[in-house]
Amino acid sequence: MALPTAAPRPFIQQQNLVEQVADYLTQAIIQQHFLPGERLSEVQLSRDLGVSRAPVREAARLLESRGLLISKPRRGFFVRALNAVELEDVFDLRLCLERHAIHRLVERYTPDAQRALKQQVEVLCEAAASNDGTRRIEEDLQFHRLMLHYAGNERLLRAFDDLTHELRLCITLITKTHEAPDTIATSHFKLLDALDSGSPDACREAIDYHIGVARDFVVKGVGETGDSSDEDSADEDVLPR
Repeated sequence: MALPTAAPRPFIQQQNLVEQVADYLTQAIIQQHFLPGERLSEVQLSRDLGVSRAPVREAARLLESRGLLISKPRRGFFVRALNAVELEDVFDLRLCLERHAIHRLVERYTPDAQRALKQQVEVLCEAAASNDGTRRIEEDLQFHRLMLHYAGNERLLRAFDDLTHELRLCITLITKTHEAPDTIATSHFKLLDALDSGSPDACREAIDYHIGVARDFVVKGVGETGDSSDEDSADEDVLPR
C-alpha cells in the first residue's frame, strides 16, 4: 500500500511569508512610511522584519507586478511615483469598469444590494471620522467592490481587483489633496441616490462625477512627479531585480 504523499509544507510556509512581507510593504507604502521614489533596502527590511532576504526580494517582485514598486537595473526596487499621465490612465480604466458596472447594477438592483451598499457607506463614514487612513481606503474600495459584485459579472470584478493595488496609491493621494477628506465618504450617498432612482442616465452621471472629482483632486494636486530616488546604491543594500 502506497504511503500518502506529504504536502510540501516548507514551500507553503515560504509563500505565506512572502505574502506577509508584501502586506507589510503595501501598508507601509500607503501610510507613507516609504515615500514615492524611495529606494528599498533589502538588508534593512530583512533586519526590521526578522526574515531572510529571499522573502523580501520575492515580496518586492510581487509588488512590482501589482504596480506599487518599480525596478531599476543594478539599483534595485523603488516605491512607484505616479505622474499625472499614469494617474489619468488609472482613473480612465476605473471609470470604464465602474460605469459599466453601475449600468448593470441599476437593472438588477435588489433590496439585498441596496441594504449592503447603504451599510457599507455607513461603515465608510465611521472610518472617515477616525484617524485610521488605511481603514478608510479599504472601506472605500470595499464599497466599489460591492457595486461590481452585485453587478453580476465576476470577470469585471476580477479586473477591478487587479486595479485596486494602484487605486490604493491614488486614494492615498486624494486624502492628501482633498480639502475635506470626510466628504470622500459622504459623496457615496449620491451614488446610492442615483441607484434608488432607477435611472441609468442618473447612475452614469453620478459615477462620472464621483470618479471625475477624485481624478481632478489627484491630478491637479500632484501634477508631474519626478524621480526622487537615490542615485547611490551599494549592491548588498538594494533589492536586485
